[in-house]
Amino acid sequence: MNMMISEFRWRRLKAGDIDGLARACHELQCHFPLLTEGYEEDELYVYLRVTTMVRSGDEVRQESVLLALGQEILVTLEPAAGLAAFDRGLAALRRKPEFAGDPRGVLYALLRAMNTASEQIVELASNSIEAMNEQIGAIMDGVDDRGREIGVSDISGAMLELNDSEELVSRIQEGQLLLERAARYLRLDLATNGDELRLHVETLLSDIGSVKERAGFEHDKLRYLQNSVMTSLNVKQNQIVKVFTIITAVFLPPTLVATFYGMNFAVMPELAWKHGFAATIVLTLLSALLPLVYIKQKGWLR
Repeated sequence: MNMMISEFRWRRLKAGDIDGLARACHELQCHFPLLTEGYEEDELYVYLRVTTMVRSGDEVRQESVLLALGQEILVTLEPAAGLAAFDRGLAALRRKPEFAGDPRGVLYALLRAMNTASEQIVELASNSIEAMNEQIGAIMDGVDDRGREIGVSDISGAMLELNDSEELVSRIQEGQLLLERAARYLRLDLATNGDELRLHVETLLSDIGSVKERAGFEHDKLRYLQNSVMTSLNVKQNQIVKVFTIITAVFLPPTLVATFYGMNFAVMPELAWKHGFAATIVLTLLSALLPLVYIKQKGWLR
């Protein structure tokens, strides 16, 4: 499916319609190269690639968009499902018809709409991070709100959530870099004309930078929380190792005493003692208590 916005200099193509896409590209003489970064140009178009975040229910995914900017028309290749950001850009163009007659004005409106979409996703990520504060606080305290001790599985679950949020914010940062690159090219293209539109593009660049900066702030916050959770996990594991070490230290001497008196020697004088059994029991208890007292004095039980 492809759509010509009749009153605008914009041809909107969707990746799912193979035949329609081929016909439109032949008609418009554009080829949409496989761009990974930067831009490419031919005699008629400059091709730019940008990415934007799309929210569908609770799922947030990254979508790639190709833009072909010509002198008379802007051609966009979007995912088969379409982009809500482009729909908002279309509405913005209808409110500002002075930009609709110039493909650069259309490009400005679309970049602005995608930047707004990124800003909303950053806000969503920020709210998600704030919602995890109680969980992170419980991990740091070692117990949850029901008084149950936090286990390794709880910490691992929190780390998975933080990793998902970090990946989301990282994708937003990547998308903002591509948006900024496209906006910079647009500003350069407007260097000799379009003074009013150029001022709007300058503002857009500032807005893109603000969203990128906030995404960077959220990324730093996630890194801090990840380090905090990892520290808690290390402390938890060290505590487990410490408990087993203390148990080993306390029970090793009694085991040694029991092993000594369990040997089958023909001559063992303690067997003839009247209070030999009681003496062995006392010796076993002392061999357990002395390491425990030493460990407690050293403060290793804290």
